[in-house]
Amino acid sequence: MLVTLKELLKDAKRTPYAVGAINVPNLEAIRAVVEAAEELNSPVILQHAEVHENLVRLEEIGPVMLDYARRAKVPVAVHLDHGASFDMCVQAIRLGFTSIMYDASSKPYEVNLAETKEIVKIAHAAGVSVEAELGHIFTSAVGGGEGRGSDSSEDYDDLEDVYTDPDMAKAFVEETGVDCLAIGFGTVHGIYLKEPKLDLDRILQIKNKIDIPFVMHGGSGVSEADYKTAIRNGICKINYYTYMNKAGGKGVIECLKKMIAGETVFFDELSLAATAEMKKNVKEAMKIFMNP
Repeated sequence: MLVTLKELLKDAKRTPYAVGAINVPNLEAIRAVVEAAEELNSPVILQHAEVHENLVRLEEIGPVMLDYARRAKVPVAVHLDHGASFDMCVQAIRLGFTSIMYDASSKPYEVNLAETKEIVKIAHAAGVSVEAELGHIFTSAVGGGEGRGSDSSEDYDDLEDVYTDPDMAKAFVEETGVDCLAIGFGTVHGIYLKEPKLDLDRILQIKNKIDIPFVMHGGSGVSEADYKTAIRNGICKINYYTYMNKAGGKGVIECLKKMIAGETVFFDELSLAATAEMKKNVKEAMKIFMNP
């Protein structure tokens, strides 16, 4: 059942729980995520990240994502993740995506504000939800995929410069009218090379200023305890991809071991093995997200 992001997160915020938002740059990932969500009777968000255009183009994967969402037995939003241009956002809206993220977080605040405000007008006119980002999410050297190089909390003298400022978030949300906000509080895109320094109280500080759903980017690799605290503090959408993707690679490796042992291995076996491992991994994450 295809629904908007705003609709999904409204219930998540009230309960509370978090909805998994999974990047799906191939058919195996789409199948794994939808099957996992159906088996757990959990809502889910299928995402296409603009940085994955090198793997598959939006116009190719988008219709497949929408088809699976419409036929799913659970509510599914179809979302553009980290849209960095108006053209990409408009393309997603025209395809039928029910939400978009316009990411101008690397630009000066006033530019981020003005550009996000404009894309909100366009999207809302089409009934499409909008996510924006304020603050900085760190990027690992391994699997980060955000195209901004790698960094960590150790690279900054004052984390107040990169974590989301509560007062700034309040002003930003009130002026732009975004439906949810990705906030920076210490998470990392990609594989965690060391324990992250999460400021989980910052989520509450921002929540005390604005009453909208918050988004955790760099969700893979966070501990179960920190997930649950973050959700109770106001996180309603958790972006998850790297560790599911790694699990898919594990499934392929297990198949290839048979080949090394002299058995014949066909490509469809690799596809099914990757799907099964990704499904197993994302189910475990969803169980945590739904039961904080």
